[in-house]
Amino acid sequence: MVDTGTPALNRSRETRANTQSGYLMLLIWLALLGVAAWALITNINGGGEVAWKWVVLGVSAFAGTLILCGFYLINPNEAAAIQLFGAYKGTDRQEGLRWILPWLSRKKIAVRANNVISDKIKVNDLRGNPIEMAAQVVWRVTDTAQALFDVDDYKEFVMAQIEAAVRSIGSRYPYDDIEHQEITLRGNHDEVGVELRKALIERLSVAGITVDECGLTHLAYAQEIAGAMLRRQQAEAVISARKKLVEGAVGMVEMALDQLSAKGVVHLDDERRAAMVSNLMVVLCSERDTHPVVNAGSLY
Repeated sequence: MVDTGTPALNRSRETRANTQSGYLMLLIWLALLGVAAWALITNINGGGEVAWKWVVLGVSAFAGTLILCGFYLINPNEAAAIQLFGAYKGTDRQEGLRWILPWLSRKKIAVRANNVISDKIKVNDLRGNPIEMAAQVVWRVTDTAQALFDVDDYKEFVMAQIEAAVRSIGSRYPYDDIEHQEITLRGNHDEVGVELRKALIERLSVAGITVDECGLTHLAYAQEIAGAMLRRQQAEAVISARKKLVEGAVGMVEMALDQLSAKGVVHLDDERRAAMVSNLMVVLCSERDTHPVVNAGSLY
């Protein structure tokens, strides 16, 4: 039976490279340089009687050139992936002057923290409203072999996955909820940031990259509905405020009537009681200052 499935990705794993300190090899190179200089000077001054020293000069120059080609530097928070004719042989993370065999190639990669702010992208939230989002992400390379050999360009890969994760999170939650019964993008920044970081870590693990911190830096309705959604928010805010005002006014009227009846200040029939309730509700719920009218006659 023929297997027509897609071949799986050969995952790379970072290993420690077999390298040496460059300072010892630098001393050896200086010693070879001294031998070569001595052989050259003595050959020039000695004529044909010291011709064997030309061999010493040639060997010293050849060995010194090979040693010189093996030097490289590693800065703090930097690493070098070692390869032999394309085969991965390990990663050197020791900073300072280093040395390997000259026929081994070195490919440096930074393992410092990187701060990226993504472009603003348009996303449809859970309720289908178009919104604009952007995120700030702090990431760093943890596995140099995966970053270099398992993805084509790990920096472009990070940017693409950030955009994909932001789109996924944006479509998973509503932009806002006036009743505060759901997790929203605008009202729950911490929860959304945790979810976004988890999604990014899963997406970037194939490239040997982790995320230290992330969060939304821009969140707004798209321009085509921004005006309508602003009016909706204003209307919802007015309705909510009116609701609170009416609830408070009803409680105050109920308290006033109960205290008047309990203390025997005045006895009201149903008609007068309804009139007092109406007047008190108008006074308490009015947006403008009320002007009382004094009744100089009898209440009845």
